[in-house]
Amino acid sequence: MSDPLDERDMAGEPLAVVAREAGPYLESLRDRLVHDGTQDALLDELDGPLPAAGDGAVAAVERLVRIGTRAATHSSGPRFFHYVVGGSTPAAMAGDWTASLLDQAAGLWPTSPFAARAETAVLRWLKELFGLPASFGGVLTPSATLAHVAGLACARYWWADRHGVDVTSRGLAGLPVMPVFSSGLVHVSTRKALQILGCGRDTLRTFARDDAGRVDLGAMDAALARTGGRAVVVANLGEVNTGDSDPVDDLADLAERHGAWLHVDGAFGMFAALSPRTAHLARGVERADSVTADGHKWLNVPYESGFSFVRDRDWLSRAFGAWGAAYLPDADDERINYNMLGPESSRRARALPIWATLRAYGRDGYREMVERHLDVAAHLGDLVEAAPDLELLAPVQLCIACFRYRPEGVPEDRLNDLNARLGEALLADGRVYAGTSTYRGMTVFRPAPLNWRTTKADVEHLVDVLRQLGAALKD
Repeated sequence: MSDPLDERDMAGEPLAVVAREAGPYLESLRDRLVHDGTQDALLDELDGPLPAAGDGAVAAVERLVRIGTRAATHSSGPRFFHYVVGGSTPAAMAGDWTASLLDQAAGLWPTSPFAARAETAVLRWLKELFGLPASFGGVLTPSATLAHVAGLACARYWWADRHGVDVTSRGLAGLPVMPVFSSGLVHVSTRKALQILGCGRDTLRTFARDDAGRVDLGAMDAALARTGGRAVVVANLGEVNTGDSDPVDDLADLAERHGAWLHVDGAFGMFAALSPRTAHLARGVERADSVTADGHKWLNVPYESGFSFVRDRDWLSRAFGAWGAAYLPDADDERINYNMLGPESSRRARALPIWATLRAYGRDGYREMVERHLDVAAHLGDLVEAAPDLELLAPVQLCIACFRYRPEGVPEDRLNDLNARLGEALLADGRVYAGTSTYRGMTVFRPAPLNWRTTKADVEHLVDVLRQLGAALKD
C-alpha cells in the first residue's frame, strides 16, 4: 500500500473496524480489569521500524484496535479512580468521533463557521450550568492547565497594564515579579501555567493556617495591602486529595477590597454548582475575573477538554489576539475567531463532544449524575469509617474520599511504607485503580469516583480489594 489516494473509495472501512469493535469493548468495561498486566507484551507490537510500504488502513486500524482493547488502561470504565479522571458519555464519544470525521480547523471563522458557532453555544451553556454571568468571555482549551494559561495570561496583561506596559508586545523585561497569592490548596497546574507564562513557577506564595492548607485570610489581606492591590489571588475550588475548597466568596471580598485580580481554579470543583447540596462551595465564583475548569473530569467528555472564562472578554483578545498577519482576519464580535482568544492557533473542534453531551442529557441529567457521584463518594466514606482497618482522614465533601489503610498493631512509623506498598499492589492487581498521594505527611488513598458509569457497587469493590490486598501485606 502506498499513496492514501489509492484508498479514497474505501475511506469508511477503517471507521467500520472501530465501530464494529466499539460495542463489545464498551460492554466489557463492567467486568474487565482496569489494567491487565498480562497483556503488556502486546505493546511491543506498536514499535519497530517505520514500514516502507504500509499495511493499508484497514489492517493498520485492526492492529491498533486489537492492541488497544486488550493492553490499554481501561480508564473509561467504572472502576478507574486514579487521579481525577472522568469517562466519555455515549453522546460525548459520538460527538468526538464526529469531530474527527469532519476535521474542522476550528480556530478561524472563515475555515469553519460551524465549529465557531458550536463553541459559542457550548460556552454559553457552560456558563448557564455553572451560574456564571452571560457577559463573561470564554474559550475552549485542551486542558485545565491551558485554561489556566489563558486566564492567567489575561491577569498578566492586566497587571502589566497597571505598570504602564503592554506585555503582549513588549514582554516582561523590566517589570517586577507579578505577585500571585493562594492558599495551600493550590494545584500544580497553576504553577505550571505561571511557568509557561514566564512569571515563574515558584513565585506563587501560599498563605495557610494549618497543615491541610486552608487559607489564612488575615495574612493574605496584609500581603495584598503591601502590593497596593496589584496582585493575583488564586481561589481553589476542589482540592485533589480531599475535595476541600477555599472560601471563594471571602477571597472575592479580599480581591475586591484591594482591587486585585481573582482567578478561580475549578478544574472539577466547578461542578459543585450543579447540586443544591454543594452549591455553597461555588458561591462567589461569579465575582471572579477568570475561571478555569476541565471537561474531561466531571463533564465526562473525551480528552482533551478544558474551558477558560474571563469577566472582561476584551482581556482575552488583548492577551492572545492582534497578530498583525495580513492573511488572518481581525477580531470581529459577529464572526469570532477563537484562535485569537486562547493559546492555540491550530485547534480541533473540541466543542462537538461537549455540545453532544449537553444536548443529550441537559442540566437535569448532569445534576443527577453529580448528585449520584456525591452519594457514591459519601458511601465510600461510610465504608471506610465502618472498616476497622481503614482510617478516613478528611470529611467527604465532593467526589473524593481521603483515607489510609491502618490495621491494628502496625506502628505509625510503618504506615506510610505499608500504604505505599499497598498502592503499588492495587495498581498491579488491576481490578480497581486508585493510586496514593501525600496528605499532611501521610501516604493516603484518594479515589475520585466521577465516571458516568460508576455506582456504589464499584466503590464497595474497591474497599474489598484494598482490605484483601492489605491483609496479605501487613505481616
